[in-house]
Amino acid sequence: MKIKKGDTVEVISGNDKGTRGTVHRVTLGQLEKHANPREATPDQIVVSGVNIVKKHQRRTGDVRTQVGIIEREAPVHISNVALVCPHCDRAVRVGYQIQADGTKVRICKRCHEVIE
Repeated sequence: MKIKKGDTVEVISGNDKGTRGTVHRVTLGQLEKHANPREATPDQIVVSGVNIVKKHQRRTGDVRTQVGIIEREAPVHISNVALVCPHCDRAVRVGYQIQADGTKVRICKRCHEVIE
């Protein structure tokens, strides 16, 4: 996958267009048959400070510590974000390159530098 946990990304479409944040979670693969529809679907990511929704959380016994209306980050589809290159500091497309020692690394398509 071209975007990984801990990467800095920029939203390229939607209400939060232009906002940058760090990836907290990446959800890949196929959706299971009995999956919860409110959870993230395949190929979605959770980005800090992006797609903030208000959730009405009610008390369920003594387990919940946050009760009432809470704000949290909702998943965003991975096609709506672009990776920010640490070298050129712009939202870029990502490619792959095989190094001389045989390792596969991500590279910036704009400046051709290796992205760690």
